[in-house]
Amino acid sequence: MKLSVLVPVYNEERTLEEIVRRVCAVPLRKEIILVDDGSRDRSREILTRLQEENQRSGDALNTIRVFFQAQNEGKGAALKAAIGHVTGDMVIIQDADLEYDPKDYLSLLEPIQTGVADVVYGTRFAGGGAHRVLFFWHSMGNRLLTLLSNMLTNLNLSDMEVGYKVFRAEILKGIELQSKRFGFEPEITVKLAKKGCRFYEVPIAYHGRTYQEGKKITWKDGLAALYYMIRFRFTD
Repeated sequence: MKLSVLVPVYNEERTLEEIVRRVCAVPLRKEIILVDDGSRDRSREILTRLQEENQRSGDALNTIRVFFQAQNEGKGAALKAAIGHVTGDMVIIQDADLEYDPKDYLSLLEPIQTGVADVVYGTRFAGGGAHRVLFFWHSMGNRLLTLLSNMLTNLNLSDMEVGYKVFRAEILKGIELQSKRFGFEPEITVKLAKKGCRFYEVPIAYHGRTYQEGKKITWKDGLAALYYMIRFRFTD
């Protein structure tokens, strides 16, 4: 089976090369689809170089494919663009920072590979590897959004907002995404639940960033997530 790794990128020049190196180190055949969402730092230059180096290397396991958005539209928009280029059997979302560890790929993929799941979410709140201790109110906001999502979808997820989400490719391609920013997380959850998809969760490690280190999600995104949950639960 072939894995497609979708990486939305926005101003990640400090971590971009390292996250690509870590993804490439996972011993699976995969395409790494990176979509730059209008970065204003050196991310585009780095991406172009990484793609060229990959093409020259003849790497049998890893194919790097890079695409550029004309302007910054948001994580959801970048992922929608990336999905249009997927050729793999399974899809995983990988943030371009270093908060999530690609070493977790094998355990995340197992429920789909064994045929028991359509969708697998990582969870930062139910066991797992090492976790950096950070913001109390941020974690409470995540838990509240997950609770509300579960009430609307009748699921019992522990971490709806988690960045690590894995899909059977045909399932993901069948979803018409509309939210452009971080509303992707509640939108995809609600729409997959409405389709009756089989969800699994797998504990993961998490190395969160502070806002000074580049974390981008704010309380405004939490309010937007609540709006998208309700909107897509009762409309298409």
